[in-house]
Amino acid sequence: MGHTIREKQKLLNRVRRIKGQIEAIERALEDERGCADVLQQITSCRGAMNGLLAVVLEDHIRNHLVDAHTDEAPVGSATEQLIEVVHSYFK
Repeated sequence: MGHTIREKQKLLNRVRRIKGQIEAIERALEDERGCADVLQQITSCRGAMNGLLAVVLEDHIRNHLVDAHTDEAPVGSATEQLIEVVHSYFK
């Protein structure tokens, strides 16, 4: 995935934040914190993972998928439609 190298530091920063969130969940469980607190931390972590997945997936689509070039569809429309669907899935 050569295209991830361009965004390597940003991706690593996201992963490190997610790692911190996972560690916070572990600490909350060890400290026997309330269910609501643990659930909130889990959902926050899930959102961060979904965000990371969306960024990498979008970059993959933009860099590796080839649009069908027809007279009826403008160049780029298939990629943009797919990206829109992926974004709506992660909302």
